[in-house]
Amino acid sequence: MSLKDNVEAIKEELSAEEKFLESAIKTERFFTKYKKYIITIGVVIVLFAFGKLGYDIKEQSRIEKANTALDTLMKNPNDKQALKTLKDSSEKLYMLYVYYKALNDNDTDKLEEISKKKLQVVSDLSSYEVASRTSSASKLDSYALKPEAMYKDLAIFESAYIDLKRGDVKKCKQKLSKISDASSLKKFAQVLNHYGIK
Repeated sequence: MSLKDNVEAIKEELSAEEKFLESAIKTERFFTKYKKYIITIGVVIVLFAFGKLGYDIKEQSRIEKANTALDTLMKNPNDKQALKTLKDSSEKLYMLYVYYKALNDNDTDKLEEISKKKLQVVSDLSSYEVASRTSSASKLDSYALKPEAMYKDLAIFESAYIDLKRGDVKKCKQKLSKISDASSLKKFAQVLNHYGIK
């Protein structure tokens, strides 16, 4: 290797080291200038991570406590402590259990109470059960008018059947026509309309 090649290699090596040193100095200046902001952001990220971890652990514990209480209640419905634990741990799961118990006990008053709660699914199911169990055409019609009613077509069908039993064929036909074409009850409505009404 010639002296000229050696000099060129040394120049390139020095140039690379110079660039590295220059970028290190720029990074140090940047860090020194914004040190407070960088440390603050780092602390916030660490605190957020620990907060999220703590929240997740607490939430998991709450869910496990509610599930254990529900399991205990399913085995022993008279366990007052498990009922209190379930209510304190998860209001929605508690209301679902109360709904389940009211259905099993045929407790229409309790179902009526649940239907007034602001828990969309359980309240809706309770409203339907109250209307259906009381065989009230007006309650079934009122339920079917709700836009969020889950059993809308079933309520209409039951109400129409009640009208048919009363002998009000015209009203029955009107209600049966309101059952949507996409409903699995449409065929039953057609059968009732065709064979049940003469």
